[in-house]
Amino acid sequence: MSLLICLYNFVQDGLVKNNMDKLTFYAMTFPEKLDRIGMYLEQKLSRDIHRHRIGFVFVAMDALDQLLMACHSHSLNLFVESFLKMVQKLLESNETELQILATQSFVKFANIEEDTPSYHRRYDFFVSKFSAMCHSGSNDEETQAKIRGAGLRGLQGVVRKTVSDDLQVNIWDPIHMDKIVPSLLYNMHDPKFMSVDLESPKDEDHPAYIAEMVFRDLVCRASYGNIKSGLKPVLIHMDNHKLWVPNDFAVKCFKIIMYSVQQQYGYLVIQMLMSHLDKHVKSDPAIKASIIEVLYESVLISAGGSIGPSVLDVFNTLLRHLRISVDSKSEDLQKRNMEKKFEEAIINTIGEFAKNLPDYQKIEIMMFILAKFPQFGSDEFGFQLKFLTASTQVATKYRTVTMTNAFPTEFLQPLLRVSMHDDPALRITVQEILHTLIDRHENSQKLRKVSMPKDIAQLDLLVEKVPRQDSLFMKKSGIQFYWHILENLNMESNRVDNFEALYCTLCLISIEMGGEDIAVELLRLALDIQNLAIESNLPMTHKCCIHALVAAYLNLVSQVMALPPLTQYVRDVVDQRQKSTPYLLPDFAYNRSNRPTSYPQSENIAENCLFSETMMQEFLTECGYDTSRLSTPLAHKPHSTMDMALSGSASDLGSINIEVESVESSPLVARKQYGEEITVESLKKMLAEDSSLKKEEESRRRMEIFETFKTAPFEEIVARSEAKSNHFHNKLNEILDKVSQPSEGSDNHRKSVDENSIPVFEMQFPQLYVY
Repeated sequence: MSLLICLYNFVQDGLVKNNMDKLTFYAMTFPEKLDRIGMYLEQKLSRDIHRHRIGFVFVAMDALDQLLMACHSHSLNLFVESFLKMVQKLLESNETELQILATQSFVKFANIEEDTPSYHRRYDFFVSKFSAMCHSGSNDEETQAKIRGAGLRGLQGVVRKTVSDDLQVNIWDPIHMDKIVPSLLYNMHDPKFMSVDLESPKDEDHPAYIAEMVFRDLVCRASYGNIKSGLKPVLIHMDNHKLWVPNDFAVKCFKIIMYSVQQQYGYLVIQMLMSHLDKHVKSDPAIKASIIEVLYESVLISAGGSIGPSVLDVFNTLLRHLRISVDSKSEDLQKRNMEKKFEEAIINTIGEFAKNLPDYQKIEIMMFILAKFPQFGSDEFGFQLKFLTASTQVATKYRTVTMTNAFPTEFLQPLLRVSMHDDPALRITVQEILHTLIDRHENSQKLRKVSMPKDIAQLDLLVEKVPRQDSLFMKKSGIQFYWHILENLNMESNRVDNFEALYCTLCLISIEMGGEDIAVELLRLALDIQNLAIESNLPMTHKCCIHALVAAYLNLVSQVMALPPLTQYVRDVVDQRQKSTPYLLPDFAYNRSNRPTSYPQSENIAENCLFSETMMQEFLTECGYDTSRLSTPLAHKPHSTMDMALSGSASDLGSINIEVESVESSPLVARKQYGEEITVESLKKMLAEDSSLKKEEESRRRMEIFETFKTAPFEEIVARSEAKSNHFHNKLNEILDKVSQPSEGSDNHRKSVDENSIPVFEMQFPQLYVY
């Protein structure tokens, strides 16, 4: 004990090193004495504080620090209790120097790794006191900065001392986190310290710098079960102090969180932001937009990592908020503009979410979005357009390898069905999605305008050989594209942008999937489009656009497929149009400054200004192609699962009641009457003509059925179905009646049958005999 007394003999000279060394050696030799040494120093410290003998206080704390650093025995626990009591007394004093001294000693203690755990220590006081110091409001800025810095370092010490020891207090409990996290954020956002250069070493003692460092350390130490406990106070702090608008500080905080949190837990941060967005459904759109922007920045940082197991839940939440925003009918122009910014932020965030997904999931997300696409109602237009824009964002993140993977049937059919929407803007958006998914060589930007270059090398297109699997895909699903392109071209609400988008789609299909196997089909499609322009009742402006589109398309396809005779033929037709019908060429038809009066009133077009099927067939044969399919139009609707569900079965649409012709009306007999000789060639010709008539009739019947289901009232469709069903049952009953009733020519035995006997089909059999 005399050693302890000697420590205080000469306060003005500080701690006596020789005596301190002896005391340290004694404590390490007899560790069981540490408890008594700590109790003595605690008593002396209490008296010195009470008597304001500050010099002796510094000596005592210096001695305690050196003993703590030197001794690591099992008896250190009891000494620590005395040490923490002295630190607490210093923190409770009103002297700034003593509070800073206590904090420094506590931080040294926090860095010590003890050999044995302590079950009875509590740090509630230290958390509360250090948090209070973080909010110091001293009038002197220098003193305020020192106290706040000490409090922040003290909180870091508490976290380091407790976060990795499961046997001590759980620092992640809300009672502690609700004090620690707001204290850190308060200093990070304090305007007095926001202007410091955190990259400069001279500013390392600023509270803002220290708070950010401690905040990073706290988030970095969070485990799976604790991350939400640490983030919840952050979100509450942003709400309580209205820090979402402007959201500079919120973005900064969540960037720190995303960079500091363990990568596998990043999706938990995103999930918490999504849940917090749900709580602000009725909040000001500026707040919602700011939260979405924070979410967007967080997703950007987590690029390459997982966004969580419930991917569809994330997109479902975003789409739900998108719909709520679109449905809000605010008359306030400023609020409506903020809602639009919120919607744009959601769409951008959807795209960034999709960027982190594997390609197959991107297609699933687009299918998910289309499944939620509202099909009917003019009041749904805004929502429909936003949904398609969201799909476009996802499509831009997809990298097409094979068309089979990019266009599964479950995705292709709904997408093409949406392309038939009444609104031209929606149709353009669908075409843009198709451009994004089909274009693998970034050619779409070069094909935006309908043009007629003599040499397509001017377009600088990147063209490669079409893979075999893509040619097989087009053989299977090409009719889907062809029919919907024709139907889109036949819409009277089309604008120039629609025709240009469809032209780009046609060209991309030819470049990316137009192998030799389907070259004839693509040329047949061009002829079908030309026939559409000739036979339809579209305005002259539309017809000119379609004719010009066909010319530009044939010009490109013939050169891409290296068909010189066909290329020369296209140029000849174009030259003829230049002389007599320039309004059928892109330079005129796609000139947006034209007016309806600029177009001719007559729709008669000379044959030499149109593309001839016979001439094209001749040139294709010269190039070695089988042209048998060039004479078969492609303009019939492909069957789909939905069509079958709507009409009952595919056979209903294709079933045609063909009556057997009489001898008088038979083409064969008619030809005999005129004395024509029957030869193999004449028979082939008659069969071909008959087949053509049947196809025309079949096509007509199909269109009738299609128009019925498209335009007829629902009650009329039900009535027709019931009539058809009743007719069938009546026929069935008639047959059964004939079977069950005896004929007039039956023998006497059959006549003796009782007239009141029950027909077989009406007999009730016991349950035992019923299978």
